[in-house]
Amino acid sequence: MTGRLLILAGDGIGPEVIGQARRVLDWLVEHAGLKVEVVEGLYGLEAYGRHGTLMTEATLQDALAANAVLFGATGGPGYDDIPRGVRQQSSLLRLRREMGVYVNLRPVVSYAALSEVVPLKARLVDGVDVMVVRELNGGLYFGEPRGINGQGASAVGTNTLVYNVPEIERVARAAFDLARQREGRLCSVDKSNVLETSALWRQVVSDLGAAAYPDVELSHILVDNCALQLVRDPRQFDVLLADNMFGDILSDIGGAISGSLGMMPSASLNGPAETAHRALYEPVHGSAPDIAGQGVSNPIGAILSLALALRYSLGAPGLAARVEQAVDDALATGARTADIASYGATDVLPTAAMGDAILAALARH
Repeated sequence: MTGRLLILAGDGIGPEVIGQARRVLDWLVEHAGLKVEVVEGLYGLEAYGRHGTLMTEATLQDALAANAVLFGATGGPGYDDIPRGVRQQSSLLRLRREMGVYVNLRPVVSYAALSEVVPLKARLVDGVDVMVVRELNGGLYFGEPRGINGQGASAVGTNTLVYNVPEIERVARAAFDLARQREGRLCSVDKSNVLETSALWRQVVSDLGAAAYPDVELSHILVDNCALQLVRDPRQFDVLLADNMFGDILSDIGGAISGSLGMMPSASLNGPAETAHRALYEPVHGSAPDIAGQGVSNPIGAILSLALALRYSLGAPGLAARVEQAVDDALATGARTADIASYGATDVLPTAAMGDAILAALARH
């Protein structure tokens, strides 16, 4: 399959980590027969400096025309100086909404080579393989009305949590489909003891499971208990389904299982994995302005996001598996960036050297 991939490196450490993912992509084109048309665009502060917007309409159209978008990070120093209206009009949230990517997949896996740096006991995380399915186009992040009204002590901040039945049902269907392909277990997260939105969420998920997925074992869990269980016994979960905010928070707990947020990729699809024709891939870690420009960030989340793009959008699941194996092999040889290094380690690798280690592992196989 020949696909079209748009690369938006973005802000902070985005260009550093996406640069290493691009090296892996180029290696696959040269040595593994990958056929892909690559386009690069501007997003973030550099785009604002040139065009007065974080994302031009031309860039948005490129994203809508691509099979996949590989995105670095957004945010950091300088964003507070951008008018609020400009930020809202050209934000990452708008890109997600325009692309219609409502299914956000965040794999949470353990790495045997990193057991010494994971804060949880090895016996708890060994073999963990959880897929967090986060609804991405609704909920608190998009609900209206929203805003800050008034000033000083009288200021009031408002956000609106809204979900309708079709929004819940479509992401739940994607989660059920994934569970059916994995171990056949789906746990849906909500706060139905307090929130009417969550009560509707639980009912819709339950009805869909009974009607269309009787072969999938469905359970429900309150979000606060889910946070506890993720650090107490993460192996009890197979697929976790959550709304936009709950999924955002819970998936970050996965950094304590994988070793660092720098290890974690994500895929945002505009439908179930088999039928999605538009997708956004990005590492979970954000722009990390405290280390941006130092060349010390971990590129694995970005490289694994590329692997997800190979699997879901570029018709190359075999190459996706090769990239994932190369990451495992590089870690097994002791390759470590600062975020996944043991305390006091002196052989910490910079960003580019970790890229070298993964490329070397690819070449060995």
